[in-house]
Amino acid sequence: MKTIIETERLRLREFTFDDTAFIITLLNSPGWIEFIGERNVKTTEQAKIYLENGPMKIYENHGFGLWMVELKNDKTLIGMCGILKRDTLDFPDIGFCLLPEFSRKGYAYESANATMTVARETYNLDTICAITLANNIPSIKLLEQLGLQFISTIQFPDDHEELMLYRN
Repeated sequence: MKTIIETERLRLREFTFDDTAFIITLLNSPGWIEFIGERNVKTTEQAKIYLENGPMKIYENHGFGLWMVELKNDKTLIGMCGILKRDTLDFPDIGFCLLPEFSRKGYAYESANATMTVARETYNLDTICAITLANNIPSIKLLEQLGLQFISTIQFPDDHEELMLYRN
């Protein structure tokens, strides 16, 4: 299990297949469903497929990806944060989601800020963007706190939702 970066309170590391139970919990949490969307990951097998075709495939193709966020002191798994590379966006984008019991404690900013540092210093990514729904006020505040600015609204092909595009 490869550690990407450590902060004062957190460790960001690559996902492994040992994380399937956590993936099921996170992808079915209220915030994930509301702001990211239903992924139909309900079983261990579905979680393995999600990890293999999502984070692990991105690691293989780009070297970066979505990483597990865990508390450093006791290895409690609290969420994910990292860098995605979507065909539909011009630049890599930052993504994050924490379990509800870990929100409003500064962990989202701490993990996202560390991710931005890794993007610049390890992967030489000068431009990072982000997408979010207009009603996701906590994410918008976090993106602005990270120094990203609203650019425009966008819509992905075959998707009816309008997204707000941010970029540094």
